[in-house]
Order: sequence, then C-alpha cells, then structure tokens
Amino acid sequence: MADTAWPGCARTLKGVILDMCGVLYDSGEGDGVAIPGSIEAVKKLKASDLQLRFCTNETQAARGTFVAKLRRLGFDILVSEVFSPAPAAAAVLKARGLRPHLLVYDGLLPEFDSVDQRNPNCVVIGDAAEKFTYQNLNEAFRVLTDMEKPLLFSLGQGRYYKETDGLKLDVGAYMKALEYACDLKAEVVGKPSPTFFQSVLDDMGLQPHEVLMIGDDLVNDVGGAQRCGMRGVQVRTGKYRSLPRGSKAAFEPNEHIARISAAAPVLPGAAHE
Repeated sequence: MADTAWPGCARTLKGVILDMCGVLYDSGEGDGVAIPGSIEAVKKLKASDLQLRFCTNETQAARGTFVAKLRRLGFDILVSEVFSPAPAAAAVLKARGLRPHLLVYDGLLPEFDSVDQRNPNCVVIGDAAEKFTYQNLNEAFRVLTDMEKPLLFSLGQGRYYKETDGLKLDVGAYMKALEYACDLKAEVVGKPSPTFFQSVLDDMGLQPHEVLMIGDDLVNDVGGAQRCGMRGVQVRTGKYRSLPRGSKAAFEPNEHIARISAAAPVLPGAAHE
C-alpha cells in the first residue's frame, strides 16, 4: 500500500517545485537575504535524481533580472527553470488578441514589450508596490468601467509577502478593490491558478502525484498545488504565521517543516554531506 504520509510519501516523488520568496530568500533592500540553508538545499536537490522547478508570483522584475538577483545571492538557478506570471500573462494576451492597460512595477514592463498596448481592452495588475497610488488605481478603474465587458487580469492573488523590514501588502488586496468597484471577477495568472501549475507539470513531463510543492503560502502554494493533485509542504519561513488557537485553516499541508533545508535530506536521491 502506498505511503501517503510525510516523509514516507517523498520516496515516490520524481519532481519538486519550490516557491522562491519566503522559501529561498527574503526580499528587501538590495538583492535581499538568502534564508539559512536554502542555497545548499537547492544544490542538493539539483544533484539528486529529481526534476526541480521554481514557481514564483514575483512581479516586480522581469524574469531574467529576477534570476540574476538570485544568482548573485548564490543560487544555482536558470531562467528556463523559473515560472512566473508575467511571461504567462503576455502569452495569454497575445493568444486572445488583448491589449492591456498595465498597472505593474516599472521593472516588469519589458515582459510586455511584444504585446500591443494601444487602445486597451483589458487591465493587467501586478505587485506595483508604490505605484499603487489612488491616481493609478482610479485610472485602472476608469479603463475597466469604460469597457462593455470589463476584463481584469491579476498576476497572482497574494494577500501579503515578507521583506526584510516586515510584511507588505500584495497584489491580491488591490485586485479585490477593483473587483468590488467594477463588480467583476479577475482572471488570475500565476499561483494558485491550476493552469499555471499545469504548465510547470507539463514542462517537467510528470503527473501531479509525482510532484511535491514547497512554499510558505498556505493558499497559493500549498492549496493551489493540492487542488491540482500534488502534495504540498509549508515552510515556517517567509510569510508563515501560526493560526490562532481554535481556528481552522482553508488547507492542511501534508507537512510543516522549519525551512527548506529540512526537506532535502528526505527526498529521493538527494545528495548528502
């Protein structure tokens, strides 16, 4: 009989997907700070028999720029191994003939250079940070309300994330404001979208039950993966917060671990010291 409990279930895995911010590093001033043990954990996973991919809702920098930052921190990561919302959104926009009004961080704009942005017929929002001003949000609101059928894309739906100086509001809070004001439902590109997770599985050539997702976000990482049939492990780093006594979580991780370095030793074929 198959072992479905952690860590026994890890023996049957063929692939691992890692969240990045909050699992590998904490963002902040400069390049941010690597979480203790995370650089070595990635090395062990890459030396193992497992396929490894990285799945992030990072939307403050183009993917190449973001990966370069992680490499400066000491991580052995390739652009081709990283899945993020902006390239996926650009592909959706071109496939559907859509022209976006963009409310995103300036560093993300190059991801949309190949997309026609004249006479917008949809709005795309990402983690725009300080660009989430009243003026910019109201402009996005007006663009949507001028449409016969308003269409809003959100690059992720996170509530908040952690930087070195504390928690920060994420794009999900602003997505909800526009949903409420415009009486619509946004299309989410990125975690926890099943389509986004499936694109990673397709790249790996693996079935959901063969893959483990490790993240700090209970809803977008663990819950999103579990809805697709994967197992999900939550780390107690990054945005992780323990639940108040007596409250019930929306999802139950297959396991909690202190940090990513605690997972590598129990995964099949991982290199040991």
